[in-house]
Amino acid sequence: MIVKKEMYNKELQAQYNQYRFLVSVNSKKWSLRLMNRLVRLTKGQKVKEAINETHFVSSTTTKAHKIRTRVFRPQGATEKLPAMLYLHGGGYMMGIPEMAMPFYSDIIKRRKVVIVAPDYRLSQKNPFPAGFNDCYDVLLWMRDNAEELNIDPDNFIIAGHSAGGGMTAAITLKVRDTKDVKLAFQMPIYPMLDHRMITASSKMLGSTMWDANINAFAWNLYLRNLEGPVTAYASPALNEDYRDFPPTISFVGDLEPFYDENIAYIEALKSAAVPVEFKVFKGAYHGFEVGSPKTAIGKEANKFQLDAFEKFYDQYIQ
Repeated sequence: MIVKKEMYNKELQAQYNQYRFLVSVNSKKWSLRLMNRLVRLTKGQKVKEAINETHFVSSTTTKAHKIRTRVFRPQGATEKLPAMLYLHGGGYMMGIPEMAMPFYSDIIKRRKVVIVAPDYRLSQKNPFPAGFNDCYDVLLWMRDNAEELNIDPDNFIIAGHSAGGGMTAAITLKVRDTKDVKLAFQMPIYPMLDHRMITASSKMLGSTMWDANINAFAWNLYLRNLEGPVTAYASPALNEDYRDFPPTISFVGDLEPFYDENIAYIEALKSAAVPVEFKVFKGAYHGFEVGSPKTAIGKEANKFQLDAFEKFYDQYIQ
């Protein structure tokens, strides 16, 4: 499928060329290195509504490695709170926790929750399972240090956007398999789930922010050192059993490469009787609510995910 500018929501068309340029730039190794350097300039930013902390969590798989982890606690909150493990996006190959500062701020304004966001290893230098292991290590650190962090280990949430949504689905799957922690619900927003790229939408070209070319580039980086078959922890769409998954919040645009795999994921959850809040936004590109937050459709998507978070918090936090 070839996506053209005029196919998008009229408000979203204004930034089409800008984000098409990013697609072409980020699918090259040299420019990816530059982009990661630029993104890291935001390291250490603070959420004004929160007490901001930085911890360095020991890796269970790489002894010399420490996982820089940002922790955001609502200002004035002294009670033990539910905690959200937030996993940033960037195709598994770029990004840092500070990319999602507006999301953290919006979430904390809605409900009292401690947000824990690891700066997990990226695929350009450390392909799967390095980043996956980092995220799971931080989740276990949250459980094992709940008293010191003043969080409730019986009320964990996992959330993330794009590749962070894919990582959310993968970590949630492992939690379901191991029963290592208790999850209240998950929020994999337009997640990156399927390395096979076998759906019609995954072959989408001309789409802005993310298309088939950069998708293939990102998956190849992430899985390049994998020996043996790809597992569902690496590519969550491979999972075939959705029993005992936690309630799930998600949304996706219909003009982005992850559309079909997201629909399949949500339908599989529904078939397993998992409670779901999900919405499709017509004429929307990948990450449109972040790229164009002041548009009507961007505001609607942000409101949807925050309203759903509030609803699930009230319904599933014990």
